[in-house]
Amino acid sequence: MLQKLYIQNYVIIDEVSIQFSHKLNIITGETGAGKSILMGALNLILGERADTAVLINPEKKCIIEGVFLTENRKAVTAFLKESELDIEPSLLIRREITPNGKSRAFINDTPVSLLQLKTLGNLLVDLHQQFDTLDLAKADFQRQVIDALAKQGEPLKKYQSVYKAWKDALQELTALQQQKTAFEKVADYNQFLLDELTALQLVPNELENLDQELKLLSNSEGIKATLTGIVYPLIESEQPMVQQLKQMLQQLQAYQSMHPDIPAIIERLNAAHIELKDIATEIDHINQHILFDAERIAEIEERLAAGYKLLKKHNVQTTEALLSIQQQLSKQLEKVLSIDDNIEQLIKKAASLQQQANELATSISTERHKQIQPFEQKVNKLLHQVGMPNARIKVSMQTINLWEYGLDNIEFLFDANQTNRFEPIKKVASGGELSRLMLCIKSLIAQYIDLPTLIFDEIDTGISGEAAKQVGIIMKNLSANRQIICITHQPQMAGKADAHFFVYKENSNNTTKTNIRLLSREERVMAIAQMLGGEKPGAAAVETAKEMMHS
Repeated sequence: MLQKLYIQNYVIIDEVSIQFSHKLNIITGETGAGKSILMGALNLILGERADTAVLINPEKKCIIEGVFLTENRKAVTAFLKESELDIEPSLLIRREITPNGKSRAFINDTPVSLLQLKTLGNLLVDLHQQFDTLDLAKADFQRQVIDALAKQGEPLKKYQSVYKAWKDALQELTALQQQKTAFEKVADYNQFLLDELTALQLVPNELENLDQELKLLSNSEGIKATLTGIVYPLIESEQPMVQQLKQMLQQLQAYQSMHPDIPAIIERLNAAHIELKDIATEIDHINQHILFDAERIAEIEERLAAGYKLLKKHNVQTTEALLSIQQQLSKQLEKVLSIDDNIEQLIKKAASLQQQANELATSISTERHKQIQPFEQKVNKLLHQVGMPNARIKVSMQTINLWEYGLDNIEFLFDANQTNRFEPIKKVASGGELSRLMLCIKSLIAQYIDLPTLIFDEIDTGISGEAAKQVGIIMKNLSANRQIICITHQPQMAGKADAHFFVYKENSNNTTKTNIRLLSREERVMAIAQMLGGEKPGAAAVETAKEMMHS
């Protein structure tokens, strides 16, 4: 609810502060006194655009502030969470317009965008003004009305859960079918590549090992000649080095006790003899196993040629990379083989979810149908009471394909003059008619929908007497659980107020300014009497005013 509205330096308002009742607030005043200016100021903190023309003093900024009690409304809490704003039981919304034309908006002193302000404003206030198409003309609101009367909140949530799962399954199915198409386009080529790699039957590091072996075989004659040239002087010549070392050892051993350094020399020569002998044996062993094999060379060259061809084809450098590609191709082709099974499962899943959604939507449609005739009768009866005896509402409910809200397209049609030509509300209803129609509808659904503060600007256009009284009664009843703010010229409606505010002009320093004040009981009697009998009402008008306040 709107607890407080503060306005400074706006149009012809210097500064006013209004404390609203949580029930029925009535605002009256002479034509041109500035009642509509109040609504303009309120619109600013609800996210409407503004310019510097609204500044009464062009050297000061304009400030509009509204204090709202959120009353733990779920939609408001969800918005604050999503916008990362502090969740408080009381919200201070402020709009500033500076002399240079800049506009700033704040929620609890945190700067916000105009879009954020407008979104929050729509959750806090339902403003009905003349010539405004209103929420009533919106298809989503019309459906909400029928669903509220049919008590389809929970069934609709269940349906929407199934509907979303169905749409997700269809989306997944489409993606899988597209994937299958893409796979099939390259499947033959991938199979060819896989067959090519599989046929080669590579083992880890094979190409690298073959390359090394080929180098050895290709140089076998040179290597063998070199090794033979080394072995020969070591152990095969007329005076082998190994034998010469052995003779040196034998010659020195006869003198080892005669000089202290000779035993060490003998030990080193003995080690050299053993090492040289081992080297000669190892070289001879290697030499024995190096053989020139032209057939093996041809075999290796052929296999390497096949391997290098695939390395170049796949733009990789190692056997391991080719084996990895072979594994990837195998997995992709396995997907092609298994994708049909997945598609078949998804088709069955989607069909099952669609059937569930259809059943739930059909049940919701049945309950909606049950409410249409009673709803039309109740609204038409209320329309008669509020001064629209020839007006009738008709609910059009057509079956369409499954969508987020079931199988139905719901539209309110309106005939203001018993022409039997029902047209969409936004095409045929005037501003005043829309406001009264909205009041009638919201009075029926108030107990089912979490309505925000309802503001009606001149809902009384074109009515008086009993019709105005009935509008006041409906508002009074509706305000038992919802805050209502209403600008009116009708004494019958003013008499129902829980808080009666009077807008007036006053002259000061050769300037005219608008002000507003809360009337006491005695002032209310006089204000209503003046609405009945003019500026100087008689005793009868005063008594009638008292009666209106008590009836």
